[in-house]
Amino acid sequence: MKKSLVLAMAMALGVTASAYAANPFSDVPAGHWAYDSVNKLAAAGIVDGYGDATFGGDRLMTRYEMAQIVAKAMAKGANVDRLAAEFADELDSLGVRVAALEKKSDNVKFNAQIRAHYESFDKFATDAKGNNYNATSKLRSRIWLNGQINEDWKYVGMIQNEQDLLNDAGDENTTFQRAFVQGRIGGVKVEAGRNNTVLGGGLGYILSHRTDAVKLGFGKDVKLGLQYGKVANASNVGAGANDGSIANKYWAATLSGNVGALGLNASYQDIDDVTKLGLQDDKIWTVGADYKFGDFKVDATYLKSDVDKDKANKKIDDDGYVVGLTYKGAKAAKAGTYGIYAKYYDQGAGTYLWHGMNTELANKYFGETGFKGYMIGVNYAVAKNIVAAVEYSDFDAKDNYTAGKKSNNTIWSEVIFTF
Repeated sequence: MKKSLVLAMAMALGVTASAYAANPFSDVPAGHWAYDSVNKLAAAGIVDGYGDATFGGDRLMTRYEMAQIVAKAMAKGANVDRLAAEFADELDSLGVRVAALEKKSDNVKFNAQIRAHYESFDKFATDAKGNNYNATSKLRSRIWLNGQINEDWKYVGMIQNEQDLLNDAGDENTTFQRAFVQGRIGGVKVEAGRNNTVLGGGLGYILSHRTDAVKLGFGKDVKLGLQYGKVANASNVGAGANDGSIANKYWAATLSGNVGALGLNASYQDIDDVTKLGLQDDKIWTVGADYKFGDFKVDATYLKSDVDKDKANKKIDDDGYVVGLTYKGAKAAKAGTYGIYAKYYDQGAGTYLWHGMNTELANKYFGETGFKGYMIGVNYAVAKNIVAAVEYSDFDAKDNYTAGKKSNNTIWSEVIFTF
C-alpha cells in the first residue's frame, strides 16, 4: 500500500494539529504537496516515520503499519469505522477493540462448553428399565448461539450432544435443548421459550430442568419473579415414569433482596401431575437466607409441601431443609483459583421434582422416598477456562416404606472446558 494512499485515508480521519509545527522528516521538503498534511499527522502523534528522520512516502507499507495508524487515530477520538472494519484482524492482534464496530458486526455469537464426568456408587442403582448400574461416565458437549435482535432483545439457542462412555453400544444423542428470547417491555424483564429453570434455591432444590415457560422479572433491589409453563420430559426419570415425564404445568413466584451482606428469599410453586409420586398436584413453598463474611458464605433453605403424607400407603415426608457452607470458588477465567463447599440435605419426596445436584441418586434412586445426608466438594481452575471438581456424597432414604431402607455413597468427578 503506497504511503500517498495512506496519507489520503489518514487525512479523512479529521485529525487536526498546528500547521506550523516543525517538520520532522528530511524527505518531505517545505515545497512538497503533502508537507502540511504530514506535519499535522506527525504533530498529532499518528505517524512517526521510520526512526531515521524519514517519512518514506514512496515505500510500500504493511497492513500492520496501517493498523497502527488507524489505532492511533482511534485513540485521538477519530471516527474510523470503515477503516477499522478493513483492518479488524490486525487491530485485534494489536489489542485494539472497536466497540461500535463490534456492536454492528457481532450480531451472532457462539460459545461452547465440554464436560467429562465420572460417577461411582458403592451400591447398585436401578434405571427405569430395571437394569442395575454402579457407575456413570459421560461426555457432554454444548454449543450456544446468541443472536442480538435489537438493543433490548436477544435470542439464545443451545444444542447438546451426550455420549455414554461406559456403554459398549456407543450410546449418544444430540438434541436442540434450549430456544428462547430475552428482553424488556418497559421496566419488566421477559423471557419466553425453552430454557433451564431453577426453582427452590441453590442449584435447584426443587427443580433444575428444562421448562417451556414465560418468565417475568420486576424490581432491582427487591426482585419479584413470576413464571408459568410446562416441565419438559426427561430422558429417564426412574421407575414409574416410563413416559419420561417429570410433571405437567406449573407456576411459580419468587421474591428476593439483600440487607447488607444478608440475602433473603422466598418462593411458591404450584405443580400439576408429579409423576414420581402419582400426584395430581403438589404445592411447595420455601424460605431461605444466605450470609457472606470474608471468603465464606453460609446459606439455609426450608421447604414445605402440601403432599398427602399417606399417599397409596406411602408415608411421604412433606418438608425438608438444606444448609450449606462455601469457601471461595474456582473462577474459570483465572487459573489457580479454587473453592471448597459442603451441604447437608434433609428433603422429603414431596419437596422436589428433579434435583439440581450432580449425582443422579437424588432423582433416580431416592425419587420416591426423599433423602438425607451430606455432600462435600472442591473445585480448582487448572488453567484458564478449564475447571476440575470432585464431590463426595453419603445419602440415605428418608422414608422407610420399602422392604429395605436405601442408602448409597457417591464420588463425582468432572472437568469442564469453556470457550
